[in-house]
Amino acid sequence: MIREQRSSRSGSRDQRTNRRIRAREVRVVSADGEQLGVMPLEAALARARDEGLDLVEISPMASPPVCKLMDYGKFKYEEKKKASEAKRAQVVIQLKEVKLRPKTEDHDYEFKVRNMRRFVEEGNKAKVVVQFRGREITHREQGTALLNDVAQDLKDVAIVEQPPRMEGRLMFMILAPTPKVAQKAREAVKQAAQAAKRTPPPQGKPSTESASAEPAPVPDEQPAAP
Repeated sequence: MIREQRSSRSGSRDQRTNRRIRAREVRVVSADGEQLGVMPLEAALARARDEGLDLVEISPMASPPVCKLMDYGKFKYEEKKKASEAKRAQVVIQLKEVKLRPKTEDHDYEFKVRNMRRFVEEGNKAKVVVQFRGREITHREQGTALLNDVAQDLKDVAIVEQPPRMEGRLMFMILAPTPKVAQKAREAVKQAAQAAKRTPPPQGKPSTESASAEPAPVPDEQPAAP
């Protein structure tokens, strides 16, 4: 019983096609959506074979089950492509943490600010952290000044979503893209998804499981060489 339940669950992940269909009679829909009526399974398989298509069970719980004539390989490809396009169209916002020290060197500061600019321009957020060590904690105003400098240097692309605050020996703030930059990042993702749509699909082929019921011919046995 457990084995049958597992089999049922795994079978629900994919549609039955051709010889995997168990019903004796099926209601058939053409590739164009035309209702072809109820017919024996063998007749439906023959119809699919004549048209070079697969017979796919699309509504197994109906009585009789509803099957459609289609190129199943192409159907699965289009399904996978749509899922991939939907995933590409999603804007995933990341939060990147950048650490600074109250006495960060100028070249190190500029390098990290450039990286934050690039990251924010991609539509992400930046958590800027100033780490105090030893007696540096007594000069918190240096950390505040440093974070204000970062916000000022990135004001054309970022806004302060969370102002500077202390957490233990750390002072941090969070920068987010300006509405204009965020919109530009969304458009870039959308354009990338549209460019992927223009990629031509491969030539559709019926699934490897043919609707034909005829077994493959067996080659004649050749006599052994003397």
